[in-house]
Amino acid sequence: MGVPVIEIGAHELMCIGAKPPFDHPHVFLDMGAANEIICPYCSTLYKFNGRLTEGSSSPSEAAWHDEAA
Repeated sequence: MGVPVIEIGAHELMCIGAKPPFDHPHVFLDMGAANEIICPYCSTLYKFNGRLTEGSSSPSEAAWHDEAA
């Protein structure tokens, strides 16, 4: 999507960069006790938002769910 900041409802996430087939290597990121983390591949800033449920994001289009799951 090219957005600089994505808010998420979890402290652990997987960043793929863009939707396949334009994705980067899938990396698992863990914020630990922090409330934000930057992806080392695409430099997207992820911020924890406690108002969001786990698996959701803002913007909502940023959450990718594998259709096979």
